[in-house]
Amino acid sequence: MKPADTLPAPARAEFGRRAFLRACALDVQVRKPGNVSIASPGHGMEACHFKAAAAAAAGPISSAGAGVGERIEVAVRAAWQATHCNTNLGIVLLCAPLLAAFERRGGEGGPGALREALEEVLAALDLEDARAAYRAIAVANPGGLGRAPAQDVAEAPSVGLREAMALAAHRDRIAWQYLHAFADIFELGLPAFLAAAGAPGRGMQRTFVEFVAGLPDSHIVRKHGDAVAQCVMSEAAQWRTRARGGEVLDDDPAFAAWDEHLKARRLNPGTSADLCVAVALVAALTQAQPPSSRFY
Repeated sequence: MKPADTLPAPARAEFGRRAFLRACALDVQVRKPGNVSIASPGHGMEACHFKAAAAAAAGPISSAGAGVGERIEVAVRAAWQATHCNTNLGIVLLCAPLLAAFERRGGEGGPGALREALEEVLAALDLEDARAAYRAIAVANPGGLGRAPAQDVAEAPSVGLREAMALAAHRDRIAWQYLHAFADIFELGLPAFLAAAGAPGRGMQRTFVEFVAGLPDSHIVRKHGDAVAQCVMSEAAQWRTRARGGEVLDDDPAFAAWDEHLKARRLNPGTSADLCVAVALVAALTQAQPPSSRFY
């Protein structure tokens, strides 16, 4: 296949669709404690739900010429129809702007150029994007959102999508990405992912423990409070240290035990997992991490 930056728009959209599917597949092919994987279902869901949602969302989220809000709404509706549960709202909210940026510039120039294009996409988000995204959130109906004093998702927005996300950034790390040009993705997650060169599975796990140990997971904070999120960060710290040292985390049965212990406490670092998918997508779009059938 030609380099992505030389492709016409429809072929570039197809490249993005495949990259999205690869990132979503990697999400469930490796164990990320507290999250659903092939090895470990949880929270009333199994890996098949996430695969079905990704397959349904892949076309709409990478649709050539579509706006960010349209990508989000149609992808979330398709995923919901396929699974009847919220498996990938956060993933879609993160990946839709990235795929729009990729369509604008392709993979030429690597992650830096993609982030520049992403900033242009984010700056152009408008009220229609916000309205479409709010409709998508209503369809997915994620738990633990609560109420916001301004631009609450239960009401029609009156500002653009980036402005709406800025109002939620202090309590939601996915919203925070819209305000900060996906800083966590490009500055924290991507270096961790690429450090496991040639082994995207290990890269995904390393990225996950970097996020869980380094940031209070906003999904856990919303549902269980900041103190619980801080405890999970402390638990993740040793795994981050070991991953940075090059260890294969799955080699230690304690890693699987931590996974089961989190699920027994109904703790799901879902925001961290969503950020990992966005990192894997950036790596695939920029060809910094070549596609591989080997995961370790």
